[in-house]
Amino acid sequence: MITFGEKESGIDYVLRPAVYVLIFNNKRDKIAIIRKRDGKYFLPGGGIENRETHEECLKREALEELGFQVEISTFIGSARRYFYSVNEGIHYLNEGHFYFCSKIKEVIKPTEDDYELIWLEPDHAIDCLIHDHQKWAVKEALRR
Repeated sequence: MITFGEKESGIDYVLRPAVYVLIFNNKRDKIAIIRKRDGKYFLPGGGIENRETHEECLKREALEELGFQVEISTFIGSARRYFYSVNEGIHYLNEGHFYFCSKIKEVIKPTEDDYELIWLEPDHAIDCLIHDHQKWAVKEALRR
């Protein structure tokens, strides 16, 4: 599995398995991205909770962050990233699993108040995303 970031010696990292959705519009010239109120950009998705399967987590995260019911299609790949969360004061090894999904319908108002769904051209999204493993996933998706 490809790994981004540097593992600092003497630091204990918390493994954070997560799943992320890559949703393109019908023409595949725009991708769904989350912009937080602080101006940071992410792929929709997040940490796997309890004993969730990837599918269960993807569907929950899509509802929470986008308000979408989604259909999961193809697995893109997995990548890791070492990083430090300033907000939480924790060093993480995020193990991201990335999937193509399609929007079936909008069913609820997203529950994440500081998240805004925006549609960006994929190359612009790659420039904006703050996590290197998410940039990698968009590049991988474009190759298919």
